[in-house]
Amino acid sequence: MLALRLLLVLSGLLIVISGGLYLFTRQPRYLAFAWKVVRFLVFALLLFAVLFLLERYALVAWRVLL
Repeated sequence: MLALRLLLVLSGLLIVISGGLYLFTRQPRYLAFAWKVVRFLVFALLLFAVLFLLERYALVAWRVLL
């Protein structure tokens, strides 16, 4: 869970800083970077969710069968 919190905090900071830099400089590369961070964050959250479900249900079911 610590890794997930660290990922969320760092991603949030990157998005806020990129948005601020875009507002300050009006260069679209900062918006593109923020969008890439959002896509990576969604992918990472989906991966954590799948791993959580795997741990919660698949491994518990495997232990019941043994």
